[in-house]
Amino acid sequence: MTFVPRSTRSNAWSSLWLLTRRDLKVRYSTSLLGYLWSILDPLLMSLIYWFIFTQVFTRSVGESPYIVFLLTALLPWVWFNGAVSDSTRAFLRDVKLVRSVALPHWIWVGRIVFSKGIEFVLSLPVLVLFAIASGARVGWELVYFPLAVVLLAALTLGIGLIVAPLVVFFRDLERAVKLILRVAFYASPIIYGAADLPAFAQPLAWLNPLSGIFALFRAGFFPDQLDWMLVGASTAMTVLFLGVGAVVFRRTIGGVLKEL
Repeated sequence: MTFVPRSTRSNAWSSLWLLTRRDLKVRYSTSLLGYLWSILDPLLMSLIYWFIFTQVFTRSVGESPYIVFLLTALLPWVWFNGAVSDSTRAFLRDVKLVRSVALPHWIWVGRIVFSKGIEFVLSLPVLVLFAIASGARVGWELVYFPLAVVLLAALTLGIGLIVAPLVVFFRDLERAVKLILRVAFYASPIIYGAADLPAFAQPLAWLNPLSGIFALFRAGFFPDQLDWMLVGASTAMTVLFLGVGAVVFRRTIGGVLKEL
Protein backbone atom coordinates (compact mmCIF):
# COMPACT_ATOMS: atom_id res chain seq x y z
CA MET A 1 0.00 0.00 0.00
CA THR A 2 1.41 3.37 -1.05
CA PHE A 3 1.63 6.03 1.64
CA VAL A 4 0.02 9.31 0.57
CA PRO A 5 1.32 12.33 2.52
CA ARG A 6 -1.33 14.28 4.40
CA SER A 7 -0.40 17.47 2.51
CA THR A 8 -1.00 15.70 -0.80
CA ARG A 9 -4.42 14.48 0.31
CA SER A 10 -5.26 17.96 1.55
CA ASN A 11 -4.24 19.50 -1.79
CA ALA A 12 -6.35 16.94 -3.66
CA TRP A 13 -9.48 17.79 -1.67
CA SER A 14 -8.79 21.52 -2.03
CA SER A 15 -8.45 21.07 -5.78
CA LEU A 16 -11.68 19.07 -5.86
CA TRP A 17 -13.50 21.90 -4.11
CA LEU A 18 -12.00 24.57 -6.40
CA LEU A 19 -12.96 22.64 -9.55
CA THR A 20 -16.45 22.04 -8.19
CA ARG A 21 -16.92 25.76 -7.52
CA ARG A 22 -15.61 26.51 -11.00
CA ASP A 23 -18.11 24.11 -12.57
CA LEU A 24 -21.03 25.64 -10.67
CA LYS A 25 -20.00 29.20 -11.52
CA VAL A 26 -19.55 28.41 -15.21
CA ARG A 27 -22.88 26.56 -15.34
CA TYR A 28 -24.90 29.40 -13.86
CA SER A 29 -22.88 32.51 -14.72
CA THR A 30 -25.06 33.38 -17.73
CA SER A 31 -28.31 32.04 -16.28
CA LEU A 32 -30.94 34.46 -14.98
CA LEU A 33 -32.46 31.94 -12.56
CA GLY A 34 -29.14 30.37 -11.58
CA TYR A 35 -29.32 27.15 -9.59
CA LEU A 36 -33.14 27.32 -9.59
CA TRP A 37 -32.98 25.53 -12.93
CA SER A 38 -31.72 22.45 -11.08
CA ILE A 39 -34.90 22.57 -8.99
CA LEU A 40 -37.38 23.26 -11.78
CA ASP A 41 -36.68 20.03 -13.67
CA PRO A 42 -37.45 17.54 -10.85
CA LEU A 43 -40.24 19.80 -9.56
CA LEU A 44 -41.98 19.89 -12.95
CA MET A 45 -41.56 16.12 -13.38
CA SER A 46 -42.99 15.49 -9.91
CA LEU A 47 -45.98 17.70 -10.57
CA ILE A 48 -46.66 15.94 -13.86
CA TYR A 49 -46.55 12.47 -12.30
CA TRP A 50 -48.56 13.69 -9.31
CA PHE A 51 -51.26 15.02 -11.64
CA ILE A 52 -51.35 11.88 -13.77
CA PHE A 53 -51.46 9.41 -10.87
CA THR A 54 -53.74 11.38 -8.52
CA GLN A 55 -55.98 13.49 -10.74
CA VAL A 56 -56.23 11.55 -14.02
CA PHE A 57 -55.88 7.91 -13.02
CA THR A 58 -56.56 6.02 -9.82
CA ARG A 59 -53.17 5.54 -8.17
CA SER A 60 -52.31 2.02 -7.02
CA VAL A 61 -48.61 2.60 -6.28
CA GLY A 62 -46.68 4.66 -3.76
CA GLU A 63 -47.95 6.30 -0.59
CA SER A 64 -49.67 9.54 0.37
CA PRO A 65 -48.79 12.37 0.18
CA TYR A 66 -47.72 11.23 -3.26
CA ILE A 67 -45.88 14.43 -4.17
CA VAL A 68 -43.53 13.86 -1.21
CA PHE A 69 -43.21 10.19 -2.16
CA LEU A 70 -42.10 11.28 -5.64
CA LEU A 71 -39.68 13.97 -4.53
CA THR A 72 -37.87 11.75 -2.01
CA ALA A 73 -36.67 9.58 -4.90
CA LEU A 74 -36.78 11.99 -7.83
CA LEU A 75 -34.39 14.54 -6.32
CA PRO A 76 -31.70 11.87 -5.66
CA TRP A 77 -32.35 10.46 -9.14
CA VAL A 78 -31.61 13.87 -10.70
CA TRP A 79 -28.26 13.87 -8.88
CA PHE A 80 -27.43 10.34 -10.02
CA ASN A 81 -28.65 10.84 -13.59
CA GLY A 82 -26.90 14.17 -14.07
CA ALA A 83 -23.58 13.01 -12.60
CA VAL A 84 -23.41 9.75 -14.56
CA SER A 85 -24.46 11.50 -17.76
CA ASP A 86 -21.89 14.28 -17.33
CA SER A 87 -19.18 11.74 -16.43
CA THR A 88 -19.21 10.61 -20.05
CA ARG A 89 -17.43 13.88 -20.87
CA ALA A 90 -15.37 14.19 -17.69
CA PHE A 91 -12.12 14.14 -19.67
CA LEU A 92 -13.31 15.23 -23.10
CA ARG A 93 -14.61 18.67 -22.14
CA ASP A 94 -11.40 19.79 -20.37
CA VAL A 95 -8.70 18.06 -22.39
CA LYS A 96 -6.11 20.82 -21.98
CA LEU A 97 -6.57 20.99 -18.21
CA VAL A 98 -6.42 17.21 -17.84
CA ARG A 99 -3.15 17.15 -19.78
CA SER A 100 -1.47 20.12 -18.13
CA VAL A 101 -2.62 20.16 -14.48
CA ALA A 102 -0.92 17.74 -12.10
CA LEU A 103 -3.88 16.46 -10.10
CA PRO A 104 -5.11 12.99 -9.11
CA HIS A 105 -7.10 12.06 -12.20
CA TRP A 106 -10.12 10.77 -10.28
CA ILE A 107 -10.84 14.39 -9.36
CA TRP A 108 -12.16 15.04 -12.88
CA VAL A 109 -14.95 12.59 -12.12
CA GLY A 110 -15.25 13.48 -8.45
CA ARG A 111 -15.90 17.16 -9.20
CA ILE A 112 -18.96 16.20 -11.26
CA VAL A 113 -20.38 13.98 -8.52
CA PHE A 114 -19.66 16.68 -5.95
CA SER A 115 -21.19 19.56 -7.93
CA LYS A 116 -24.34 17.57 -8.68
CA GLY A 117 -24.48 16.62 -5.01
CA ILE A 118 -24.40 20.29 -4.02
CA GLU A 119 -27.28 20.96 -6.41
CA PHE A 120 -29.16 18.10 -4.75
CA VAL A 121 -28.65 19.64 -1.30
CA LEU A 122 -29.79 23.03 -2.60
CA SER A 123 -32.97 21.44 -3.97
CA LEU A 124 -34.00 19.94 -0.60
CA PRO A 125 -36.00 23.05 0.45
CA VAL A 126 -38.50 22.05 -2.25
CA LEU A 127 -39.02 18.71 -0.48
CA VAL A 128 -39.35 20.45 2.89
CA LEU A 129 -41.96 22.90 1.57
CA PHE A 130 -44.10 20.16 0.02
CA ALA A 131 -43.77 18.02 3.14
CA ILE A 132 -45.05 20.91 5.28
CA ALA A 133 -47.79 21.88 2.83
CA SER A 134 -49.09 18.32 2.49
CA GLY A 135 -48.85 17.53 6.20
CA ALA A 136 -46.43 14.65 5.65
CA ARG A 137 -45.45 12.58 8.66
CA VAL A 138 -41.81 12.97 9.67
CA GLY A 139 -40.31 10.20 11.79
CA TRP A 140 -37.02 9.47 13.51
CA GLU A 141 -36.07 7.39 10.47
CA LEU A 142 -35.02 10.68 8.89
CA VAL A 143 -31.61 10.02 10.51
CA TYR A 144 -30.98 7.55 7.67
CA PHE A 145 -31.01 10.39 5.14
CA PRO A 146 -27.25 11.15 5.45
CA LEU A 147 -26.48 7.44 5.01
CA ALA A 148 -28.49 7.48 1.79
CA VAL A 149 -26.49 10.52 0.62
CA VAL A 150 -23.18 8.76 1.27
CA LEU A 151 -24.27 5.56 -0.49
CA LEU A 152 -25.60 7.45 -3.52
CA ALA A 153 -22.40 9.49 -3.77
CA ALA A 154 -20.29 6.32 -3.60
CA LEU A 155 -22.42 4.51 -6.20
CA THR A 156 -22.37 7.49 -8.55
CA LEU A 157 -18.61 7.90 -8.19
CA GLY A 158 -18.05 4.20 -8.85
CA ILE A 159 -20.11 4.24 -12.04
CA GLY A 160 -18.49 7.52 -13.10
CA LEU A 161 -15.01 6.00 -12.70
CA ILE A 162 -16.06 3.22 -15.07
CA VAL A 163 -17.81 5.37 -17.64
CA ALA A 164 -15.43 8.36 -17.86
CA PRO A 165 -12.32 6.55 -19.18
CA LEU A 166 -14.18 4.03 -21.34
CA VAL A 167 -15.98 6.78 -23.28
CA VAL A 168 -12.59 8.11 -24.37
CA PHE A 169 -11.95 4.80 -26.15
CA PHE A 170 -15.52 4.05 -27.23
CA ARG A 171 -17.32 7.30 -28.11
CA ASP A 172 -20.62 5.53 -28.83
CA LEU A 173 -20.75 4.65 -25.13
CA GLU A 174 -21.80 8.24 -24.40
CA ARG A 175 -25.10 7.77 -26.24
CA ALA A 176 -25.50 4.27 -24.83
CA VAL A 177 -25.19 5.59 -21.26
CA LYS A 178 -27.91 8.17 -21.86
CA LEU A 179 -30.17 5.47 -23.30
CA ILE A 180 -29.51 3.17 -20.34
CA LEU A 181 -30.31 6.01 -17.93
CA ARG A 182 -33.70 6.51 -19.59
CA VAL A 183 -34.52 2.86 -19.08
CA ALA A 184 -33.11 2.93 -15.55
CA PHE A 185 -35.53 5.70 -14.56
CA TYR A 186 -38.53 3.43 -15.07
CA ALA A 187 -36.67 0.39 -13.74
CA SER A 188 -35.99 2.20 -10.46
CA PRO A 189 -38.56 2.69 -7.66
CA ILE A 190 -39.19 6.39 -8.25
CA ILE A 191 -42.83 6.72 -9.30
CA TYR A 192 -43.52 3.50 -7.41
CA GLY A 193 -42.04 1.69 -4.42
CA ALA A 194 -40.01 -1.51 -4.56
CA ALA A 195 -42.82 -3.34 -2.75
CA ASP A 196 -45.28 -2.29 -5.48
CA LEU A 197 -43.57 -4.49 -8.05
CA PRO A 198 -45.35 -7.76 -8.88
CA ALA A 199 -43.70 -10.98 -7.74
CA PHE A 200 -42.14 -11.76 -11.12
CA ALA A 201 -40.47 -8.33 -11.19
CA GLN A 202 -39.14 -8.32 -7.62
CA PRO A 203 -35.65 -9.46 -8.73
CA LEU A 204 -35.45 -6.17 -10.63
CA ALA A 205 -35.48 -4.27 -7.35
CA TRP A 206 -32.81 -6.50 -5.81
CA LEU A 207 -30.53 -6.09 -8.83
CA ASN A 208 -30.89 -2.31 -8.82
CA PRO A 209 -28.61 -0.66 -6.23
CA LEU A 210 -30.82 2.44 -6.28
CA SER A 211 -33.72 0.51 -4.74
CA GLY A 212 -32.32 0.29 -1.22
CA ILE A 213 -30.82 3.78 -1.42
CA PHE A 214 -34.16 5.33 -2.36
CA ALA A 215 -35.77 3.35 0.47
CA LEU A 216 -33.39 5.09 2.89
CA PHE A 217 -34.25 8.49 1.43
CA ARG A 218 -37.95 7.75 1.90
CA ALA A 219 -37.69 6.19 5.35
CA GLY A 220 -38.13 9.46 7.25
CA PHE A 221 -41.51 10.06 5.63
CA PHE A 222 -42.59 6.53 4.72
CA PRO A 223 -41.06 4.01 7.17
CA ASP A 224 -42.93 1.12 5.51
CA GLN A 225 -40.68 1.60 2.46
CA LEU A 226 -37.59 0.67 4.46
CA ASP A 227 -36.43 -2.90 3.80
CA TRP A 228 -33.06 -3.58 5.43
CA MET A 229 -32.43 -6.64 3.28
CA LEU A 230 -32.86 -4.47 0.22
CA VAL A 231 -30.62 -1.79 1.72
CA GLY A 232 -27.99 -4.45 2.42
CA ALA A 233 -28.11 -5.66 -1.18
CA SER A 234 -27.81 -2.07 -2.44
CA THR A 235 -24.87 -1.41 -0.12
CA ALA A 236 -23.07 -4.52 -1.34
CA MET A 237 -23.61 -3.53 -4.97
CA THR A 238 -22.46 0.02 -4.23
CA VAL A 239 -19.20 -1.29 -2.75
CA LEU A 240 -18.82 -3.57 -5.77
CA PHE A 241 -19.33 -0.72 -8.26
CA LEU A 242 -16.90 1.50 -6.36
CA GLY A 243 -14.28 -1.26 -6.28
CA VAL A 244 -14.70 -2.13 -9.96
CA GLY A 245 -14.66 1.56 -10.83
CA ALA A 246 -11.36 2.07 -8.99
CA VAL A 247 -9.77 -0.91 -10.77
CA VAL A 248 -11.04 0.06 -14.23
CA PHE A 249 -9.97 3.66 -13.73
CA ARG A 250 -6.49 2.76 -12.52
CA ARG A 251 -5.89 0.36 -15.41
CA THR A 252 -7.19 2.65 -18.15
CA ILE A 253 -6.07 6.13 -17.12
CA GLY A 254 -2.66 5.73 -18.79
CA GLY A 255 -4.31 4.93 -22.11
CA VAL A 256 -6.78 7.76 -21.63
CA LEU A 257 -4.00 10.33 -21.27
CA LYS A 258 -2.37 9.04 -24.46
CA GLU A 259 -5.68 9.09 -26.33
CA LEU A 260 -6.58 12.66 -25.38
